[in-house]
Amino acid sequence: MIRAATPADLPVIEDLIRRLAAYERALDEAKATREQLAEALFGADPAAYVLIAEDEPSGEAVGFALWFRNFSTWTGTPGLYLEDLFVVPEARRAGHGRALLAALAAICVERGWPRFEWSVLDWNEQALAVYRAIGARPQDEWTVQRLTGPALEALAAHAAPPSGAGPHNRANSHAN
Repeated sequence: MIRAATPADLPVIEDLIRRLAAYERALDEAKATREQLAEALFGADPAAYVLIAEDEPSGEAVGFALWFRNFSTWTGTPGLYLEDLFVVPEARRAGHGRALLAALAAICVERGWPRFEWSVLDWNEQALAVYRAIGARPQDEWTVQRLTGPALEALAAHAAPPSGAGPHNRANSHAN
């Protein structure tokens, strides 16, 4: 069974995120607190959403998918970006991951969003096989880039004050 997460699921979501980080060999990088997750997922302006996979008949949470809406300037339409997908090892090969992916695809179709995208570690052969089986294709011409820490701060120091209105305008931001 796949269902939308509720605030009562925060302990489970936090646990699954930590288990995913351990699986991806990056447990020390998983620093989100329960309070941060509560605000990001269930606050006044959610930044992301979570689906929970439950084992039947026990009802135990065995996986999750965390996603958010993105936007394509080329198509002029929103899309769905899957940030995290994880199924606990003991529940793998039972269809939970595929069910989560299908539920996300259904969200895209229902909302008229033409793109459903995600990244996967190049060493995760099991996940890559599942993605190929459902028809996903790699975007080989694209390389993910990331800016964090001192490099992010250094670049931000060169920003000119923004003009105009909008949620990311410093004059309208809570992050002044």
